[in-house]
Amino acid sequence: MVLITGETILYSGRSDDEHLYGVAIMMDSVAKRALMEWTPKSERIIKARFYSKFIKLTIIHAYTPTNDTEEEEKKKFYDQLGEVIGQVKRRDMLVITGGMNAKVGNNTSGLERVMGKYGLGSMRNDNGERLI
Repeated sequence: MVLITGETILYSGRSDDEHLYGVAIMMDSVAKRALMEWTPKSERIIKARFYSKFIKLTIIHAYTPTNDTEEEEKKKFYDQLGEVIGQVKRRDMLVITGGMNAKVGNNTSGLERVMGKYGLGSMRNDNGERLI
């Protein structure tokens, strides 16, 4: 979908006209020209791959179920997310964005490869554990 202002929106979700459920990536014309491919996975996950000057970039945009969502739905989401991450080319830079609904805390011991050093708070919730 192209907006009248020139931005392009990639959408993954239900195919109704209202677009009440889903995730999207909005791009300006420069990003649109760099777009190699994109994959709608579900109403919670979308993936896009871009050319850049030095390395190819894969962006996965996700909207995680809230912490109090049923176990089965959370498991399905994280299985799908893992599958999409597993499809990313090894040499691509991977950026995961979105609403993660997770608290990872500030304990990064043994997780330096996964987390930065600026986690907030001391507690980690279930979604934080799954995200890590």
